Amino acid sequence: MSEQVTSPRVAMISGASRGIGAAISRRLKEEGWQLSLGVRRPEAIDPTLTGEQVLVHPYDAATDAFDQDWVEATIKRFGRLDALINNAGIMIPKTVIEAEDADIDEIFDINVKAPLRLARAAWPHLKETGAGRVISVVSLSGHRVKSARSGLYSMSKYAALALSHALRKEGWEDGVRATALCPGLVATDMGESVGNIPPEQMTQPEDLARLVSMALEMPNTASLAEINVNALLDDYY
Repeated sequence: MSEQVTSPRVAMISGASRGIGAAISRRLKEEGWQLSLGVRRPEAIDPTLTGEQVLVHPYDAATDAFDQDWVEATIKRFGRLDALINNAGIMIPKTVIEAEDADIDEIFDINVKAPLRLARAAWPHLKETGAGRVISVVSLSGHRVKSARSGLYSMSKYAALALSHALRKEGWEDGVRATALCPGLVATDMGESVGNIPPEQMTQPEDLARLVSMALEMPNTASLAEINVNALLDDYY
């Protein structure tokens, strides 16, 4: 199918109620996208993230109970799906020795299995556009283990990065392009809880939203496999 857009594009965004997800949602809303926002508490959504062009739907990445219903509700409301933005995630600050099996199950369920389940549910609709997009908010922890206590988190993010590349391979012939957004410290609740610099020196969620917007606008012939972003001088990033 052609990449030409004849009606407002539609994006599903998980973990959209705060932090990076909320910043992406606001940016895309301003740009005229129709939004389907997956959040754990729809009744607590910021009023700026509501309106005629927004569907707020219950979603909890820790369970498979919402994926298909959320996709179906999105298609029923808007009639199409152009982009899936996997943003929901958790950090468990434990070393791989400290982590128990329950910790491993939880972090992989939310950071790896949940975005895969959503991609599976959304896939037929993303293919139908001929220019579907999957943006996964991964982390620079998907490239390196920064510290011992980020080890468990890095394990899940290495897998999340591999998932993004696997989706890129899977969708290529159908025009589906997958991008992994890999930031370092971001001025969010999570970033501020683990970072050792002031929030104003961290990458801002709004700047990541700008990058997501750019990735969504790129044509099929200029795919962005990864976008690595850092606020600090790093050995490689």
